[in-house]
Amino acid sequence: MTALEFTYQIGTFSKFLRPFALRLTKDGDDANDLVQDTLVKAFTNRDKYQDGTNLKAWLFTIMKNTFITQYQRMVRRNTFIDTTDNLHFINSMESLQENTAVNSFISEDIQSALAKIDSMYRVPFMMYFEGFKYHEIAEELDLPIGTVKNRIFMARRDLKNHLHMYA
Repeated sequence: MTALEFTYQIGTFSKFLRPFALRLTKDGDDANDLVQDTLVKAFTNRDKYQDGTNLKAWLFTIMKNTFITQYQRMVRRNTFIDTTDNLHFINSMESLQENTAVNSFISEDIQSALAKIDSMYRVPFMMYFEGFKYHEIAEELDLPIGTVKNRIFMARRDLKNHLHMYA
């Protein structure tokens, strides 16, 4: 494949790269940068492309690998290493202190809000919260599945109203 054919083919596939880049980066500017980096890498590594290979898949692979490399670089850059004698990561989970008082207040508020909800709505909601599927709740309570879904929805709405200060 000549350089002109290669350039033309890349131009036709470049319109598919931006949506994929947006899904990876979740940001328009970062997506544009990723597309540009992908195209630059494709042009500089044109000699590594073999005729008969799916060019579109080759470009997507370059983009995915470029994104992964950039992400790993960013994570490494944001990790601080403590150089004191104990040699541990400053941002490790072991060094975090948890404020249990706030959690206690929140838990009390949730329990209070649950107690205010009519048992007709609370029971299906708690079963769903504990991991039961809709059809299991319907069988257990001998209710139509639509009624179960409606009662869970109503319980969520009531909880949201009672816990508006956390929204």
